[in-house]
Amino acid sequence: MMLRHIAEFIGRRLLGASLLFLFVAGTAGSFALRGRAQQSAAITVSAAISLKDALDELGAIFQLQQKRKNGGGAVVTFNYGGSGTLARQIEQGAPVDVFFSAAEKQMDELAAQGSIEADSRRDLVGNALVLIAPAQATTLHSFQDLTNPRVKTLALGETSTVPAGAYARQTLEHLGLFTAIEKKVVYAKDVRAVLTYVETGDADAGMVYQTDANTSKNVRVIAVAPADSHDPILYPAAVLRDSKNKPAARAFLEFLAGPDARAVFQKYGFTSVEKSTVKN
Repeated sequence: MMLRHIAEFIGRRLLGASLLFLFVAGTAGSFALRGRAQQSAAITVSAAISLKDALDELGAIFQLQQKRKNGGGAVVTFNYGGSGTLARQIEQGAPVDVFFSAAEKQMDELAAQGSIEADSRRDLVGNALVLIAPAQATTLHSFQDLTNPRVKTLALGETSTVPAGAYARQTLEHLGLFTAIEKKVVYAKDVRAVLTYVETGDADAGMVYQTDANTSKNVRVIAVAPADSHDPILYPAAVLRDSKNKPAARAFLEFLAGPDARAVFQKYGFTSVEKSTVKN
């Protein structure tokens, strides 16, 4: 009798331990699956350098919203540069999920190659082109003053890879100034480099976007380029065909087209697409 009671007691203890083990193992498996479901996806956004300040802020907002919504969401990494340079990187196989260009030209080229998801493409914001000089400079008062002998250097973005540079040349040619001042031009790798040249006094003047000028206290805006002097300044964005995480990439584009993003873009001086397509 005593042996039977001992055997039953041991059996109950073993059964309880087995059930506890199964519960713990099952719970751990459930947490592991949930953790995998909530792991953050990563997307890479190649974007025009002029978008940097706005996108740095918007990336953080998007990630926070995604985390609140599903506990995971997407981690957004930005690769900034001249739109032409970024487009070449994509053509050469760079692992990019979203391309956000400062001009239609580079996006059109990628679209012609079948490199973007055509249905995802949209124009998100616009901008204005301005002539700037160092904050303390007094020589410049208009575009026409670029012909003044005291203006030795004019910084522009590389016209083949930097949309702001292409817009600048269009403007100068429209105003009948480019031939007269061509020898004064120094070219920079992107629009922020142009801004730096003027901030440091390495250039007497430069042409950048209004949003770039807004970021610096060391330059002043001399004049705004007439809207009809250059192609409309539009910023198209699209998901890349070879994106490894198209759902997250599309979600980010939807966010950029929404009201929260619009408010941030406006804060940094970007204009609406509608305003940027209106000619003076």
